[in-house]
Amino acid sequence: MMTLSIMSCSNGPVKETQPEEFNFLAERFADLKIMRYQVPGFEEFSLQQKELVYYLSQAAVAGRDILFDQNYKYNLAIRRTLENIIENYKGDRDSDDFQEFMIYSKRVWFSNGIHHHYSKDKFYPEVSRGYFETLIRQTKEGRFPMREGQEKEEFIAEIIPVIFDENIAPKAVSQESGKDLLLNSACNFYDGVTQIEAEEFYKNLKSYAAKNGSDTLVSFGLNSKLMKRNGIISEEVYKLGGLYSQAIEQIIYWLKKAATVAENSHQQKVIESLVKYYETGDLTVWDEYNVLWVKDMDSHIDFVNGFIETYGDPMGMKATWESVVNFKDVVATKRAVIISENAQWFEDNSPVEPRFKKSEVKGVSAKVITAAQLGGDCYPSTPIGINLPNADWIRKEHGSKSVTIENITYAYDQASLGNGMIEEFAGSTEEIDLAKKYGSQASNLHTDLHECLGHGSGQLLPGTRGDELKNYGSPLEEARADLFALFYMADPKLVELGLFDNEGIYKVEYNSYIRNGLITQLTRIEPGKSIEQAHMRSRQLIAAWSYEMGKDANVIEKFIKDEKTYVKVNDHKALQMIFGKMLAEIQRIKSEGDYEAGRDLIEKYAVQVDQALHSEVLTRFKKLNLAPYGGFLNPVFVPVTVKGKIVDVKIEYPDDYTGQMLGYSKNFSFLPTYN
Repeated sequence: MMTLSIMSCSNGPVKETQPEEFNFLAERFADLKIMRYQVPGFEEFSLQQKELVYYLSQAAVAGRDILFDQNYKYNLAIRRTLENIIENYKGDRDSDDFQEFMIYSKRVWFSNGIHHHYSKDKFYPEVSRGYFETLIRQTKEGRFPMREGQEKEEFIAEIIPVIFDENIAPKAVSQESGKDLLLNSACNFYDGVTQIEAEEFYKNLKSYAAKNGSDTLVSFGLNSKLMKRNGIISEEVYKLGGLYSQAIEQIIYWLKKAATVAENSHQQKVIESLVKYYETGDLTVWDEYNVLWVKDMDSHIDFVNGFIETYGDPMGMKATWESVVNFKDVVATKRAVIISENAQWFEDNSPVEPRFKKSEVKGVSAKVITAAQLGGDCYPSTPIGINLPNADWIRKEHGSKSVTIENITYAYDQASLGNGMIEEFAGSTEEIDLAKKYGSQASNLHTDLHECLGHGSGQLLPGTRGDELKNYGSPLEEARADLFALFYMADPKLVELGLFDNEGIYKVEYNSYIRNGLITQLTRIEPGKSIEQAHMRSRQLIAAWSYEMGKDANVIEKFIKDEKTYVKVNDHKALQMIFGKMLAEIQRIKSEGDYEAGRDLIEKYAVQVDQALHSEVLTRFKKLNLAPYGGFLNPVFVPVTVKGKIVDVKIEYPDDYTGQMLGYSKNFSFLPTYN
């Protein structure tokens, strides 16, 4: 599971700037800002470590095409159409229309397709169909992604409606209750299959596995596309020789290179196991890899690479491809180590029922990392925290790894200094001052607790697999991890452990969380829309439910000042107790696989938006002239060779977003346009 950045705003003190001024903010367009992040410490690595990072960074971008195709079947065709125009169009490139065309192209790159990376709604060019068609017709050089035997006019007739027609693929992921989730979603995990058919297919698959002594704990459907052809439903597995083979071959190539310079024999086995998984597509091998990976505690350099998170599937089963290359921030990791070393205490003292607690917490490790390269579903928009593996049985039997990506949070802070967000939406000077003083520290601590303890806490009852909550599973899991973190933020144990020495830390986090869940995250929702993204549902669920549970005691207050709506936490300790009650109930729902109770909570508290409040918030936010979403340019690792042998690896920090995207498409575009 991953923790996404909540809002692009600075809440407190940050590290000192580097001796040379580094421009963290590279570009702004639409509702997005493009930033850069630094990789401090890389220059001090040994040659072997530098090579390892370089090879893993290549593997991290080699699968880029996969995510585009997973998000929507026409995404590669559209991206390649845009890029051919950008590189070869000879007409007026300074016109307002062409500049709008460029903004649309940048949005497609950012979202890895034509649906917004967060809301999953389709977005459209701010130019006419006629102008777009003219761009294609007047681009004489290069090559458009036409099907075999297709003429340009036929290609235009096919591709233009996909881009402009509001009735074609309006949402990548639809979570609208009462409708077929698959037929109403444009994501490319299913082809010709209804929700009922998909549910029945995997129900039968699990039943067959149970009857024939096969592994019933594997994550069925994680790495495959479910297709219906001539009335027959079958899976096409992502593997070498299967679906996405051309890109997977390149990932394997770079992973094998990485294995030759692994830091130790165990890490080498980890990489070789991942290669075997990519070669076979066997989910039992995927589990074997995850067990090896979670036990790799000695390596300084680490990575994530694979089909991992299921947020992009409306049924919460199939995983998008992602990668993060990283290494340990030794100084900052001390905070995370303290938390992980006390995991059993936190589990034992959790407010959930004893039968839902682990009697023995195994293998919980936590560290603060420096990201070196982002790929797939972690690029350009990236999480600030990760806890893996996702399989509950591996967490229980072997543990999990949790990370907070501190150089990413630092880049967010630096790029957002003085943006006015906290001043606009906090309800008092006291609240603003508290946020500026403790906000960054509180946010990092919350992420540590969420990833290290929250996702790894609790256990399923015997007979519960973990996938019973279906499309409600992801927001409920994020809520469970957030509530675990929020509940313990106010516990004296954290002071005893030396994690902080001022109650302002937990108070500012409570203030921020409730303010965000009830108000500020609405800046990310289009007018008239409901909430569908899992993390946003999680935050509104917790904030709205807390408000209702504490209403009689005025624990959380809503008030109007100068015709603006604010929220205020009046009793932080009472709110902690509310968080504890909520955590107990959501843990029960997960442990028992209580689909109906989970569905009812999400639909009651997490989905609907107060339209009047929403309109007000959007108006206030617009005046700040801020981008609510942010993403990053990757640094580039450049090998220095002598007679074909790598003697050093240099790091460069590009600031040209368009250049990086075109470069990736030129050098890492391995899949056919139509799969």
